[in-house]
Amino acid sequence: MKNVLFVCVENACRSQMAEAWARHLGQGRVRAWSAGSRPSSEVNPHARLVMRERGIELAEAMPKGFEALPDLTWDVVVTMGCGDECPWIPARRRVQWDIPDPKGRSLEIFRQVRDQIERCVRELLETLDSA
Repeated sequence: MKNVLFVCVENACRSQMAEAWARHLGQGRVRAWSAGSRPSSEVNPHARLVMRERGIELAEAMPKGFEALPDLTWDVVVTMGCGDECPWIPARRRVQWDIPDPKGRSLEIFRQVRDQIERCVRELLETLDSA
């Protein structure tokens, strides 16, 4: 089983959605986590809503920093728009997804970001399956 970490600044939208998609689509093939360099106090309500629209609950999700992560060897670390704010986390493979932060935007933008993240997670899982 592969260990995958999704990282963004606040761990309130994109990385939470990516973690949830990886758990949902990975069906036990991956262990997924997410974290942020400056974690927010809560998961964005719009992120919760648009994921619920696709049958995925983020009700128990909470933003967390890197200190809350398990001490694992990461197979893949995926960063999303945190640039210099993301610390260097050792991994066998690093991936940068250029996904805009939907914070403060409309529900339609959140849906577009959700769907973009789903596509990216599907592609990532395919590469992990073939590795």
